[in-house]
Amino acid sequence: MSRRDFLQFLPLVSVPGLLSGALPTACTPTKSRTAPPPSFERGSRRKIRAICFDLFTLFDPRSVLQAASAVVGEHAPELCEAWRVRQFEYSWLRATAKQYVDFRSVTDEALQFAAKARGLTLSDAARRSLVDAYSRLTPWPDAKTSLVAWKQAGIALAPLTNYSPAMLGSLMESAGFSELFHAQISTHVAKTFKPDPVAYALGESRLGLAREEIAFAAFGGWDAAGAKWFGFPTFWVNRLGVPQEQLVAPDGTGPTLAELGEFVAKW
Repeated sequence: MSRRDFLQFLPLVSVPGLLSGALPTACTPTKSRTAPPPSFERGSRRKIRAICFDLFTLFDPRSVLQAASAVVGEHAPELCEAWRVRQFEYSWLRATAKQYVDFRSVTDEALQFAAKARGLTLSDAARRSLVDAYSRLTPWPDAKTSLVAWKQAGIALAPLTNYSPAMLGSLMESAGFSELFHAQISTHVAKTFKPDPVAYALGESRLGLAREEIAFAAFGGWDAAGAKWFGFPTFWVNRLGVPQEQLVAPDGTGPTLAELGEFVAKW
């Protein structure tokens, strides 16, 4: 089967445009096209031999909003928006200042700030429940079918994430994705966070490939910029339909993993 024929087996998913910043309040059902697993010549030469993923290209972050709604009700959207922003700010600040703590601790610190900033009181149990929600995210409808197809095509797959190893393991186990990956790469081993180049370099070392052979699938524009600066062939899976960052353009962009598949095949 040719590389172009292989692409037809990747699911085609329509994701509605969503507001930038805030997480949406409800999951909109989407439909994906499934088909028998593709055959592929494993001996054929390809430029891209592996794909590293930011987790949110595979998992829908709206799960966190749903968990927050059960705890703080109508305050959930503004809490989650502030929490997410501070979560990134704290990780970037700690990476820059070389003051590392794992991502679960960063997530808890950011949640405490966001709650206090909005006059909300969270019990220790409520905080733990909300932080744990990041380890129980719902996969995007096209995630599993695409991963299975790529794996069967002989492409090495790995998440490359700021998640701590425990968070990453719990998420993959809950989704039943653990066996689909060649490696599970947490920046924890380097005691830093993306977009530190040291974090992206873990993809090379863990997969044993040159960066030019590893496509990076980013969920956020900032992550696409960091991966592009590092030297990965970079594809921005812009599921939320947000504007492109004014930093450096990714090599490709699209709203679903179907477009990522086309990018990998044509690179």
